[in-house]
Amino acid sequence: MALSKWNFDPAHSEVSFRVRHMMFSKVTGFFHDWEGDFEFDPDDPAHTDVTVDIDVSSIDTKNKDRDQHLRSEDFFNTETHPHIHFDSTGVEQTGEGTFELHGDLSIAGNTEPVVLDVEYHGKAVDPWGNDRVGFTATTKINRKDFGLTWNQALEAGGVLVGDKVEIEIQAQATPADA
Repeated sequence: MALSKWNFDPAHSEVSFRVRHMMFSKVTGFFHDWEGDFEFDPDDPAHTDVTVDIDVSSIDTKNKDRDQHLRSEDFFNTETHPHIHFDSTGVEQTGEGTFELHGDLSIAGNTEPVVLDVEYHGKAVDPWGNDRVGFTATTKINRKDFGLTWNQALEAGGVLVGDKVEIEIQAQATPADA
């Protein structure tokens, strides 16, 4: 198979994150509206090229007040910075079906290099005759690297929001020409 363009299938893909809350538990959130495409050859993944845009206003942590606060100037400032953007810069194979995807991640007007650990789950044909590929990608970032510094001290010590954010992408994709 040669290098070809693929589109993420939003009905079978998700972008989620987890961050420590009050020092002892984690809150999980999702971005419901995002899109992207990539060039990929399952037989030669070293030439992979990925672009993703996330609509930050689609954030959902199962708490409307918290989601509104996350959209505000204290965090993402969605009026000024409505999107999170990722552009890949390279890929390294780390094992059978595993890769490190290097790229530039832009959040709230700040761009930093990141590395995503990617597991390629393979290629198959769905019941309607369409080719599909599947991946899981994970990374951890420090939110302060992207200017997301708001916090609140807790009376018992510690802070309300942790600095480390765990990001996970579950993705299925179909060929762009399908």
